[in-house]
Amino acid sequence: MKVNNQLIHRPKFVWIVGLIALSIFIGAGLRQIVLHQRQAEVAMRGAQVMPFDLEKTTHHFEPLSDGGLQTVVADAPIDPEQVKLIQSHLEEETAKFQTGDFSDPAAIHGNAMPGLKQLRAGYRDMTVEYTALPDGGQIRYTAQQPTLVTAVHDWFAAQRSDHGHHAE
Repeated sequence: MKVNNQLIHRPKFVWIVGLIALSIFIGAGLRQIVLHQRQAEVAMRGAQVMPFDLEKTTHHFEPLSDGGLQTVVADAPIDPEQVKLIQSHLEEETAKFQTGDFSDPAAIHGNAMPGLKQLRAGYRDMTVEYTALPDGGQIRYTAQQPTLVTAVHDWFAAQRSDHGHHAE
């Protein structure tokens, strides 16, 4: 077979293309295994920090132009125990974040979590506000500095990935 005036040996060409496809397939599979393993580790560590049941709640991380909105809700809004646990936890976390204490997310996700270093350093230039919701609670992060806004977005993306099916 000739392509662009070059002779290509079909069996060798097919073998190489097949090998590339197999490598991509195996690589994707390994990435999924590593991701699922990380999500399981995060869920285990999260259970030690978060008092509510991850299997009965959902995290939402919404990036906004000036920061972001983190919401945690009970999957069954008529579950007053989970709602109360969510609200008390988010209220406590907000108080810690307002002083630059991000030790709980670091305990769950690790100190190298994207955005965490910038949030710790820039907490004075960011507003962190808690609001109770009928089915849980939310924390609103607001910043004027683009680096802090990016840090919130990076931090949210890492949490969405780490929490897997527990997050949207």
